[in-house]
Formats: sequence, structure tokens, C-alpha cells
Amino acid sequence: MTRPNADHWPATLWIVRHGQSAGNVARDAADAAGLERIAIDGRDVDVPLSALGSEQARGLGQWFARGAADGRPEVMLSSPYVRALQTAKLFREAGGCDADEPICLDERLREKEFGILDGLTHAGIAAEFPDQSHFREVLGKFYHRPPGGESWADVILRLRSLMDTVSLHYSGMRVMIVAHQVVVLCLRYIIETLDEAEILDIDRAADVANCGVTEYRFDHSHGRKGGLVLVRYNETAPVEESAAPVTSAPDPIVAARG
Repeated sequence: MTRPNADHWPATLWIVRHGQSAGNVARDAADAAGLERIAIDGRDVDVPLSALGSEQARGLGQWFARGAADGRPEVMLSSPYVRALQTAKLFREAGGCDADEPICLDERLREKEFGILDGLTHAGIAAEFPDQSHFREVLGKFYHRPPGGESWADVILRLRSLMDTVSLHYSGMRVMIVAHQVVVLCLRYIIETLDEAEILDIDRAADVANCGVTEYRFDHSHGRKGGLVLVRYNETAPVEESAAPVTSAPDPIVAARG
């Protein structure tokens, strides 16, 4: 197969947020009821897709299978969290990529870790850890690191390593990443060399939709050596065309926006 003359980036990079999860549903219910804790049993890593999330993931795969994305991924990378892996598998089953395409799990794509704030709503954080609520307000969400957890800057650090791996092993290929809302935003920060204010403006404008597609294409004329150029962000056509409702709730445990 003849590859584009791209010696350091994929030809196409799709970044997708997982389908709606049971955690998204539980978080919405907790917020609506004014509760301090989200009703999720077990670890965040084990939270599965909701029935709607599974439908969204199949719709995404069918959209790629129809050729609407102008190509299908040759490489599938996924967060190891159950909701992301289920999304990738259902995408593959629906024809979004070859049926025998392996799904490569990479822990660097995991959800942002929330530490002692795990499982709390905003009301819960204010009630149980008012000092952390204050620190977040003072430092901002980009730099605030709860005890035992991560800041956005911490997530970006591990994703810089991930992008080094992508550029080393998947040059000139069509790559899909299935992960989480904060990961999608932090990858935009890295790829587009944004600053704190710019990425937080994007975050404030709208949540990343479940199974929303962000797409980059390699452009030889971009920069001195060529680079990835944003083609679409938060594209919801795959879900809309499947007749499944579009959802865009913040990731569970702690809302990603605020």
C-alpha cells in the first residue's frame, strides 16, 4: 500500500468519545436530585455503556461503514475503561473497521483520575471537601490536582507520550482513538498547540458529545514539516443518522466542565 509522504503523523486521526455510559446517567440523576454522591457501584474503570450508549456506538460504526468518514481506521486505540472498550468493539462489529482489526488498549488514554473527589457531585465536593472546592476555584480546572488525582496538565503529560507513540508507529496510517471527554480536549490542546485559555474556551462552549467525532488530516503545507489539521470537531452526524438521541453529559464522577 502506498502511504502519503508523512514521516511523523498519521494520514488521518479520529478521536472519539465513548458512548453514553451508565455513569453519565447516574450523574444526571444525582444532579437532578441534588445528591452529593453519584450512585455507582465499583470502580469508575468498570462502568459500562448504557443501552443508549451501545446504540450510539453501533451508529458510529455504521456511519464509517457507509463511507461517510471518507475512509475507515486501520489502527484502533482505546482507553482500557470498559465504556471506551465497549464502544470500540461495537464500532468494529458494525463495520466501522475490519472485523479482525485488533483494539489496542493504552492506559495513557484512561479517564482523568479524580482522587478523593471520585464519586462526588459538585454539591458533594462543596460539602465534603470545601478546601478542594476553593483550590479548584483559585487554581482553575486546568491546574487543580485533587489529592490522589490528576489535573488537566497531568493528563496532557501522559498524552504527549501517547502522541509520540502514534507518530513513531502509525505514520501515514488511518488511526482512531476511543477515549473520554477530557482526553479529547487535551489532545486538541497538544495537536493544535493551544494555551490554557483557548482550550477552556472550547470546553465551556459545549460538552463533547457521546460518540462525537473529532478528525485531523495530515497536510504537507501545514508548518515547516507538515502537520495535522482539524477537519471537524464534535461531529454528531453518526449518532443523528442512526436515529439514536445525541447526548453530551459531562463524564461521570465529577463534571468535566465547571
